[in-house]
Formats: sequence, C-alpha cells, structure tokens
Amino acid sequence: MTAIVALVGRPNVGKSTLFNRLVGKKLALVDDRPGVTRDRREGDATLGHLRFKVIDTAGLEEADRDSLAGRMRAQTETAIAQADVVLFMIDARLGITPMDQPFADLVRRSGKPVILLANKAEGKKGAEGIIEAYGLGLGDPVPFSAEHGEGTADLLEALVPFIADEPEDDDDTGWEDAPEGEDEEDIDPDRPLRVTIIGRPNAGKSTLVNRMIGEERMLTGPEAGITRDTISVDWEWRGRKVKLFDTAGMRKRARIEEKLEKLSVADSLRAIRFAEVVVVLLDATIPFEKQDLTLVDLTEREGRAVVIGLNKWDLVADRQGLLAELKEKANHLLAQVRGVPIVPLSGLAGEGIDKLMQAVFSAYGVWNRRVSTARINRWLEGVLSAHPPPAVAGRRIKIRYMTQAKARPPTFALFGNQLDHLPVSYTRYLVNNLRDAFELPGTPIRLHRRGGGNPYDKARK
Repeated sequence: MTAIVALVGRPNVGKSTLFNRLVGKKLALVDDRPGVTRDRREGDATLGHLRFKVIDTAGLEEADRDSLAGRMRAQTETAIAQADVVLFMIDARLGITPMDQPFADLVRRSGKPVILLANKAEGKKGAEGIIEAYGLGLGDPVPFSAEHGEGTADLLEALVPFIADEPEDDDDTGWEDAPEGEDEEDIDPDRPLRVTIIGRPNAGKSTLVNRMIGEERMLTGPEAGITRDTISVDWEWRGRKVKLFDTAGMRKRARIEEKLEKLSVADSLRAIRFAEVVVVLLDATIPFEKQDLTLVDLTEREGRAVVIGLNKWDLVADRQGLLAELKEKANHLLAQVRGVPIVPLSGLAGEGIDKLMQAVFSAYGVWNRRVSTARINRWLEGVLSAHPPPAVAGRRIKIRYMTQAKARPPTFALFGNQLDHLPVSYTRYLVNNLRDAFELPGTPIRLHRRGGGNPYDKARK
C-alpha cells in the first residue's frame, strides 16, 4: 500500500506550494491570501527515492461545524484520519501564533506520526520561528522552503522511517492529455474514462460527485462558488473505471474580476481540455441561461463529447412537459451539438445517476466512432444528388470524395475544387446529414476541406 502524507496547518503557511512541489506540477491553486484551499486534494508525490500519496488540506480554523470554515475543517480532519504520517506546517517567519497550539494538540491526539515542518525558513527571518517551534512539543522542526526547495534533504530524511520504498510508477496526477485519433478497438479498456463536470456556480456539481462516489468527498453547501480547485476522484461504475473531475463554477467572463476566481476558471478550462466526456450541469429550475450555452459551446470547440445534466430535477413540477420543451430548445440553441443527450437528475436525492452514466458512455462511444470510406462516399453521392453545392462566379464547386481522417471527435476530410468558397450553410448541411446518416448525435464533428489544385500552376507555388 502506498503511504499517505497529509499536509496540515493553519491558513497561508504554504501547504499548496509544498503540494505542487511534491507532485511536480502546479495542480493546487496558490495565492498570497489565506484560505485559498477548501477541498482536500490528492496527488502522487515524489521526493528523492520515495513515492507516496500526498493530501493538500484547507487551513485549520476554529469555527462552528455547520459554517463553511467548519465544513472545511471536517475535510482536513478526514485527511488526518486517512494519513500514515502528518506534516504539520508552520510559518517560520511569523513564529508560533495562538492558532498553532490548539491545532498541534489536534494532530497529536490523532495518534498519527507527526513531522513538524517550519516552512518559509529561508534567510535569517525564519531562525527565531524555528526556535519557537520547539514549544509545540512535536519534536525537532524541519527547516524548509516550499517556494525555493531548500531543506529537501532534511524533509526526505524525516519521511524515510514512515514510507516504504516502492518501484517508480507512471505519473498519474490527472492531467495527461486525452488521447486523440485512436481507433476505438485500440483503446485500453482498463484505462479510466475521464469525465469532467462543469457548470455555473451552485449548479450542484460537488453534491452530484459526492452522491456518485457514495461519500462526502467534496465540500458542499448553500454558498455559491465553494469549489475552487479542480478535484479528481477515481470511481467505478458497473465495473468500468472512471476518473471524475469536479470543477469550480464558471460565471460570465465580464463578472470575473478577482485573481483567485480567474485561477479557478483556468483550472476548470484545463479540466475540459484533458477530459474525454464533459457533463455540462444545468440547474433545472433556471436552465439554458446564456452562460450554460457558452459552456456547451466551449466544450464543443475543445472537441470533447458532451452530455447535458439537468440537476435539481426533484424541484420540477411538470417534469414531462419541461423535458420535452428543453429538448426542443436544445436543438434550436445548440445546433452545433444537435441531438446532445439531456438527462434529468438530482444529485441531492441520488436520482438519475445511472441514466447519466449510460449517456456518458454512449456519448463516449459516438465520440470514438469511425465510418468506412466506402460508406461515406455512397452517402456523399446521395446528398450531392439531392442538393448540389452552389456555383461560384459561374463555376460549380466540385466535391470529389470524403474520408474520415480520425475519431475523438469524428473528423472528416472533404476533397474537391474551390472548396474555400463552400458556403457555411452548405457545410452545415453536410454535417447535419452526417449526424443523421451515421448516428453521430451530440458529438462535435470536424469537417476539413482539402483542395485539389493544379500542381503545375506556378502562381500557387
């Protein structure tokens, strides 16, 4: 079993900076203000020859259990319970504060091995704080600088007794590129399907993820915008592996002013780019706001398979009527992903999760679909006969043949003459017919035009 190390301490002592250094990537959001981290985030860490799992936690604060700060503290206490060893971090430049002592008592009562890490110890300013740290009764402090990497050898020496040597594994922090252009049969069936859940703030993304995995893994509550970091969790649905990404809610760009929210949105956008299927979660009580349409369009432009989830369906009175209305509205407003699956669900009540996952795997199958060139060109002959392309400057646009260049998403190459003059309306006509003929509902479709110019035309060289 891989050892688990929890990073614990009051706000703004540098836990997320150390987390990023240990995993070797800037996965956790870092800012000068305290309280940036809210959910606990896990990653595969490397320090010298040691391999272990590290958990970044929210800063410990005294607060009522039902408040947001209290719920954040409960997440941190869960991380301490899971850990094999706790790295208790203090700010060496500030020394011991009144907040440090009760939290030192908390980790001591947990019964877990504790390493006292005096962070921000670079330079002379940290010397006094290191001496003060002895007063916590947690043993000798390890001077360290997460920002500059100073003290790495001392931290390695402190961790060695608690972490067994393991062979080096492939990195799996959650941000590898989603493979593109593969045949469906070439895809490793044991590799987890990457599913990112996006939506406006307070659409219920974290509540849905908690219900799916069956534990209170994500911080939830009535407050909008609780989630800041994109958090990945491994899950299994009907024997199929899934990696779920819970993201921060994304508001209209014009409303995003704070640096921290910009970082959160950038993290969510990155999660979309590295996903295979994106679930756009809508609030069923106020569906298809302008921002919802923007998020679907963004997912389509990134070339990811799309599923629309109508959350809070338990609050809807006329369910059948509203569902029919929303499906009709989706075909009108989201023509670029016509036929996109729309699944009513309730993350709070746990309704519709099976149907959502069925839609996710179905959309993934469509996203991977390949069509033979012979079938495509038989279809092309029919659509050209029914509706030939228009003439340009008295010359007819000639379309000779078409082939599928790749899948993930389905991408087709169209060959002929004067294709640069092909009207957008005619391209849309071809794409819509492709959807209907080859059963490609809701998935992004790419249509690239390839000219057949005269190789002896010197003007084109």
